[in-house]
Amino acid sequence: MFTQQQLASILSSLPDPAFILTRSGRYAAVFGGKDVRHYHDGSGLVGMSMFDVLKQEKAQWFADEVAKALRSRVLHIVEYQLCGSDVKGAGDGPDYAISFEGRVQALGFPVDGEDAVVWVASNITEKNEVQCKLRVLSETDALTGLYNRRKLIETLDDRLAIFERERDQTSVLVFDLDNFKRLNDEMGHHAGDAALVEIARLCRQNLRQSDMIARFGGDEFVVVMPGTRKPDALEIAEQLRKNVPITFRQNLRYESTISGGVSEFGLPDRLSSEILKRADEGLYLSKRAGRNRVSAL
Repeated sequence: MFTQQQLASILSSLPDPAFILTRSGRYAAVFGGKDVRHYHDGSGLVGMSMFDVLKQEKAQWFADEVAKALRSRVLHIVEYQLCGSDVKGAGDGPDYAISFEGRVQALGFPVDGEDAVVWVASNITEKNEVQCKLRVLSETDALTGLYNRRKLIETLDDRLAIFERERDQTSVLVFDLDNFKRLNDEMGHHAGDAALVEIARLCRQNLRQSDMIARFGGDEFVVVMPGTRKPDALEIAEQLRKNVPITFRQNLRYESTISGGVSEFGLPDRLSSEILKRADEGLYLSKRAGRNRVSAL
């Protein structure tokens, strides 16, 4: 149907590069890669070994994936990254990570006496970046930039599974701004929004990197503290409570406090909502006791 010359022209016109790689890691041939937005000419690799081009660890990874495709004899799909530090020789390769999807298929014939695969490398960096942005949007609160309710529940479910399996404790703090409605009524909703943003900033500044902070809704916030027992969580919560009035006075020229409740997972817990319910009960206990305090249940 096609002449050998026509087939060679078709292969060389492929937008993504297709590498013929032997079991030992040699580049037997390179076709395509004509999408100049993403790829450089790879023809100079032909005849070279991956171990001559790439650092040992990265070359070995490629060799292992080639071996998997040769064993399975079915399409083998992998995602990976390449950057300048993976390439031998100063100045070679990009100085940032590029993401690829590799589609690897064993060939039904030997190449120069070796088993071989065709490895089609597709640049998926832009796709991954878009997916990452969409994921961030789906997991974060637009006003404060904190995690939202959806991400909070997902995190609590994960921590409950870890607790059931390993007994690694997690504590939760639920708190809100005292008299938030009065703030909105007296100074307007823009002042209320500024207060919520300030709470988010204060949490990031005072809580630990391992703590997960979420806006649960309205002026209610939740802090998930992995690897933390209730007494330690209460101490962390108290420090946050003491800092809020000082920060609000200095930055917003407004007097305000927070009230909260702290709890930890218990052996009877079967749903992550149970720890939230107990912490929420602690919050309302603090409200009934006069506000500006944290109660543990």
